[in-house]
Amino acid sequence: MSSRERILGRVRRALADVPKDDTPYERALARDYLREHGERTVGQTVDLLAENLADYRAVVHRTDAAGLAGMIAELLAARGASSVLIPPGLDEDWLAGAEVTRVADRAENTPHELDRVDSVVTACAVAIAETGTIVLDGSPDQGRRRITLVPDHHICVVRVPDQVVSSVPQALERLDPARPLTWISGPSATSDIELDRVEGVHGPRTLEVVLVG
Repeated sequence: MSSRERILGRVRRALADVPKDDTPYERALARDYLREHGERTVGQTVDLLAENLADYRAVVHRTDAAGLAGMIAELLAARGASSVLIPPGLDEDWLAGAEVTRVADRAENTPHELDRVDSVVTACAVAIAETGTIVLDGSPDQGRRRITLVPDHHICVVRVPDQVVSSVPQALERLDPARPLTWISGPSATSDIELDRVEGVHGPRTLEVVLVG
């Protein structure tokens, strides 16, 4: 008997006396926790998002739809980027002002090829104000998870206020759990036992979030 068969056998024995009409797990537990902490206006929620993003060492910018292409071009120029990775469904107008080589996300791209790209630009699925988190779900304007983990510079565009929520429970209501969700709270960082912080180990060293309202 394999380990898998042994474990499944134990599960079946543990569930043997459970009635078939027993309350399903997702309804058996009360979910009466707070949906958000305090009452905020839309503007205050966006301000809280910006504050918590900055607290996690993300660089936050604000602009309107008309200024977005110019903002992205400025950020890429300031970074000295000569190439930018773009997911297949990204709005082409966002990069209209950028004089950089556009690298399409392709299945055959190797990690070494992705590592040679200077920057990546994506949209997001939702942004959470209370935790300073942006969530990607692999939609066409965000691309596959690996394109936001290998390049060292990530520019993420958040549409304000449509994509901004106060809390994690509110974000979960918008997300499909079957999709490849990536939760990002600031640039990649880790610390060893002596608390020496190292950035860029598990993802981009620099995260710039553009709030477009």
